[in-house]
Amino acid sequence: MRLANKVAIITGAGSGIGRASAYVFAREGARIAVADIDDAGGEETVAAIKADDGDAIFVHTDVSKASEIANLVKVTGDKFGKIDIFFNNAGAFEGDICEVLEEEVWDRVYAVDVKSIFFSAKYAAPEMRKTGGGVIINTASNSVNNPTPGMCCYISAKGAVIALTKVLAVELAPDNIRVNCVSPSLTDTGIVDRIKADSVSAEWLNAMVSRFPLEKRLIKPEEIAHAALYLASDEASMTTGINLIVDGGSGI
Repeated sequence: MRLANKVAIITGAGSGIGRASAYVFAREGARIAVADIDDAGGEETVAAIKADDGDAIFVHTDVSKASEIANLVKVTGDKFGKIDIFFNNAGAFEGDICEVLEEEVWDRVYAVDVKSIFFSAKYAAPEMRKTGGGVIINTASNSVNNPTPGMCCYISAKGAVIALTKVLAVELAPDNIRVNCVSPSLTDTGIVDRIKADSVSAEWLNAMVSRFPLEKRLIKPEEIAHAALYLASDEASMTTGINLIVDGGSGI
């Protein structure tokens, strides 16, 4: 097992990529702290892991709040005795063109998508240092390389995720803490369900997917989870500060 005896925190694990990653990490031997603002979704993820003979707990967490990330780290450490992996997967997808975008939307997206990563490093790194190192993984987005009108807030936030990842990788390298990010392209999650619900957005979605050289389909959450698994595993022991793009070749 690639994550045997490891303890992993995964935010946004009540659905989508986070849930898929929780399943994959658990099957590879990790004990999982499932963090989400959605209690029902988080508990469902935990139940599925336990039904598959895995070990998991749910910790209600609003990642935009420093106190709740600090609590997540404490509860996980108290339960499992250590923290080896912190996967910052929770994200907010909102926005509009710059001229009409409201300040509170901008602040909310940056709090969830960027500020949360700062707090995870602030609180988890000292715990990882105690046991000789660890791994932090951040979810960015390949939309940074393919900007779309009306997404200035989301795309700029994900660009900040990539930059912050690189800075943290340098800062934490002396403590043997690796920091990387994974950048999915269009993935079949709840966010895409919202896009499909609007006819104009759905047309855009279909046009984007048709550009994938590999297969003309959405990426599966499990495919992103396996990319994160590589970054979390000892196979990536000399990999830090990278942005691993999973885009079906659309950026070629």
